[in-house]
Amino acid sequence: MTDSAKPDASFDPRAAIDPSRALVPSVLQVNEVRVQRGFWPKFQRVAARVPFARDMLAVWFSARDPQTPMRAKGMMLAALAYFVLPTDAIPDILAGVGFTDDAAVLLALMGLVGTHVKPRHKDAAREVVDRVRDDRA
Repeated sequence: MTDSAKPDASFDPRAAIDPSRALVPSVLQVNEVRVQRGFWPKFQRVAARVPFARDMLAVWFSARDPQTPMRAKGMMLAALAYFVLPTDAIPDILAGVGFTDDAAVLLALMGLVGTHVKPRHKDAAREVVDRVRDDRA
């Protein structure tokens, strides 16, 4: 990895994302690392409880698809990183309302880049979510 490909060392991956830097390459890389580390553990914990689990996973599949444009991936990774963060606008541990902010972020994201979430991403997400929910039942 070259120096230019490394994330900005002064950037804290646990801190809130400054919207003015949302598509800066170093922030993209930090979000990608944040999502790689935290998405699956959190997704498996909450997949049975959140109604938007399929959509969230479809976004994850789209963000990993080489055919998805980089600009769309950047927004997707930012939304997925928000989902992964333990501290957000409404703490996820609050029963009934904890995931409403995550759902709002996902809804806004789909309005912006939803055309890049293809039927193949949705089909793959449906299969995985159904399997995770069956395993938990």
